[in-house]
Amino acid sequence: MPNNSPVYHVKSVPIEKIRANAYNPNVIASLEMKLLELSIWEDGYTIPVVCYYFVDEDAYEIVDGYHRYSVMKTSKRIFERENGKLPVVVIDKPLGGRMASTIRHNRARGSHNIALMTNLIKELVETGMSDTWILKHIGMDMDELLRLKQLNGLASLFRDRDFSRAWETE
Repeated sequence: MPNNSPVYHVKSVPIEKIRANAYNPNVIASLEMKLLELSIWEDGYTIPVVCYYFVDEDAYEIVDGYHRYSVMKTSKRIFERENGKLPVVVIDKPLGGRMASTIRHNRARGSHNIALMTNLIKELVETGMSDTWILKHIGMDMDELLRLKQLNGLASLFRDRDFSRAWETE
């Protein structure tokens, strides 16, 4: 029995045949876009872009994956490495079904659990990862990293930090 899940039928599609849809409500902050670009650079495309195929136009419209598509359009190094092609899977649904799929994909991504993120940071620090490494590879800013360290309450997480004197005695 053949498997009908689209992920078993990934296509390599030239980016010029792909376009955004007009109804995606999802936005992503610039820091997260930079992290997505780094993730794609470091790990490659690990999730295909979900599209609907317009046979009469030989064009693909994005249902899910607009930001992965945007990275390809804006990152010269990724565009060149991928030869201007994106991994795409196709779903065949009417417009209403595609809209519902877009919303489901966006909402199903979830969010980070603060307690789990705090433990992850603790483990990274304890294995010798520097703040600089964490900031670069996890996509955090220094304030966020410090907050997560503070939530852990462990002085050892601050061992390599220089602190300024907020005030001085006379």
